[in-house]
Amino acid sequence: MLNETKEEREAVSSYFHGQAPDLEITFMQKIYSEHVLNHVHDVWDVHTNKDRWWVITNPTNLYSQEQFPNLDYAVTFHIGLCLRVPRTLKQRRQDRQVLPFGAVFQELEAATLALSQATNVPGYQSVGMRSRETLLAFIAIAQDWFTPEEGKEAPKRADFKGWSELIFDALLSGRDQKDRRRLFKTLSKEAWDFAAWLTHAKSATWRDAEACLSTTEHIIGLASSLLILWMRGVPEACPSCGSPNLEPEEGRNLEMPEVVWERPTCADCGWTGKAVPIDEEEPGEELREIIQRHSAVEQGDECIIPTVPLRKLATPSDD
Repeated sequence: MLNETKEEREAVSSYFHGQAPDLEITFMQKIYSEHVLNHVHDVWDVHTNKDRWWVITNPTNLYSQEQFPNLDYAVTFHIGLCLRVPRTLKQRRQDRQVLPFGAVFQELEAATLALSQATNVPGYQSVGMRSRETLLAFIAIAQDWFTPEEGKEAPKRADFKGWSELIFDALLSGRDQKDRRRLFKTLSKEAWDFAAWLTHAKSATWRDAEACLSTTEHIIGLASSLLILWMRGVPEACPSCGSPNLEPEEGRNLEMPEVVWERPTCADCGWTGKAVPIDEEEPGEELREIIQRHSAVEQGDECIIPTVPLRKLATPSDD
């Protein structure tokens, strides 16, 4: 039997009684758990005074064990229904919005954890160190997309200030962008200088660490958004009608089905920009990574051939 909490047990029991008020639960236990696409599906074996049911969670549903005598069959059917819900596709699209800056946000998460655990000067200093690593991670990715103008020497790879100047000059060029350019450059410089100071400050306080992390989060959020739009060729407004209502549109190429492409589209006039590759998916590897199983019963590797005709799902109210 898998570990279960009192709250889980009460929730499943309450759900079952809501679905089958005329049945009495004589025995129930959690016997299986599967993690798919960041969702945990627990399987409960529920015995009643008349029959037996599988109760599978997230979202919760029940299945007659007469119709689904095999546990794998019931789980496969349940998860198949869940995967048709648009939320999973929506979440994957949201995840792609920060590509290729996943490593940057991992560093930012580590800095946030360091702040939550900081109780003394070394702890506060570690927030400064983590913040500085976050900024370096951002610039390491960003600089791969930029080549200095002919005749200009590229800054050293770890020169955060030098690369910030070069990048924001390129992305926010022109007289009309002067104030925006100054804002991004100032935020970058101050975030770097404060993180460098905090890393070695003997008088550091929790407020200093909080200010350092907040400043780092601010510039990383603004700069990442700016750079992603530039990488994907998204203009400030639709070049056809001038509308600012531009939306991303994903697509596939039959010759390269594993590559995910994206292009900007205008919600007002239908204009579309140039498609760029933004992600690659290997279905086999992806499934191995997103599915984790925990079982209290033995599971075979053989294929399941249903022997019960599934013309409709049985419910406790059926005679």
